Amino acid sequence: MADISLYFSPVKFAQAEFEEEQLGARIHRHSEDSFPELDQPGVAIFYVPEFRASPYDSSIADDYFRNEFYQLYRGVNWNAAIYDLGTIQPGQRIEDTYHAVANAAHELIRRKIIPIVIGGSQDLTYALYKAYEQQEQLINICAMDARLDLGDNEKSLTHNGWLHKIILHKPCYLFNYTNIGAQAHYISPRETELFEKLYFDILRFGPLSDQIELSEPILRNTDILSIDLTSIRSSDFRGLHYAQPNGMNAQEICRLARYAGISDKITSLGLFNYFPEGIEMTSNQLMAQILWYFVEGVENRKGDFPVGSKKSYIKYTVALEEENSELIFLKSDKSGRWWMEVPYPATRGQRYERHTLVPCTYQDYQEAMKGMIPDLWWKTFQKLG
Repeated sequence: MADISLYFSPVKFAQAEFEEEQLGARIHRHSEDSFPELDQPGVAIFYVPEFRASPYDSSIADDYFRNEFYQLYRGVNWNAAIYDLGTIQPGQRIEDTYHAVANAAHELIRRKIIPIVIGGSQDLTYALYKAYEQQEQLINICAMDARLDLGDNEKSLTHNGWLHKIILHKPCYLFNYTNIGAQAHYISPRETELFEKLYFDILRFGPLSDQIELSEPILRNTDILSIDLTSIRSSDFRGLHYAQPNGMNAQEICRLARYAGISDKITSLGLFNYFPEGIEMTSNQLMAQILWYFVEGVENRKGDFPVGSKKSYIKYTVALEEENSELIFLKSDKSGRWWMEVPYPATRGQRYERHTLVPCTYQDYQEAMKGMIPDLWWKTFQKLG
């Protein structure tokens, strides 16, 4: 097993005593004396104050969100381990920071521990992506963001322009990318056209706000979740560097965090563009609550696909007369959630195997019953073909 302790500086936390049921009394914390034994499945929080790809002054790197998180009480029947590994200090070059984050995250994922990276600018999503290289499996990324963050192929990574680096990375392990919360006035026609060509998905802010449960199957099909904190409206997340008039509110982001935690597929989470300068106490409280609801979700995972077996799922076959074909839907006997099967050529081997069963909703099944093939089915079929 790789020793990742060398990447981290210990947690500097003034308060030493907590009530028995508070998280501060139960978190396995990296102290001045010892690094926690990573011997139980769970989640591991660490802070990465890397801001060189953003306009933010990197000399300020406070981590007040810990003060608020440690004060919260554990949920009912919480059993998973919660680790706080401390801080990965920026390296001499920004690439050194990416390397440290990628190696630490890879080792945690290998031990069935979900890394929760508090950043730092959102280009650190690329470092999380690099953590999956050694696994050599195709993955899905979802970003909660008001913008698409494609960036410029001719320029280096920035806090709001990093996705191009992942798309162009060789070898490419990205199967699908989905944006949740995009706002049309921040998206150029060029970006929309490229997303359509790549069969990427966008759940815009309007439909999301009207029907937040649309996000659940998307998050159920996600490996890496990257949350841009600037996509929360500034009336709910206050600070000198937050000026978003529209966006997700506090209740919505916590609900989304719980959906993400419940997803059996999500193996890493990033909360990025956390700029401590001038940040208000309520914003750090919201940060702590986002973390709490994600852990609450993890504690309530059902062991559905791809973790558990789908042999006992209820199978529904929908015949499409006009297409002279059929669609296969599966319903979990554990959670009641739905998936649909997307066929792919057997000659492609096992590379796409974990992407042929796509999370969906009961409404998708109802559409199929009316003779309509869901858009998600078509997009997945095109990528598998």
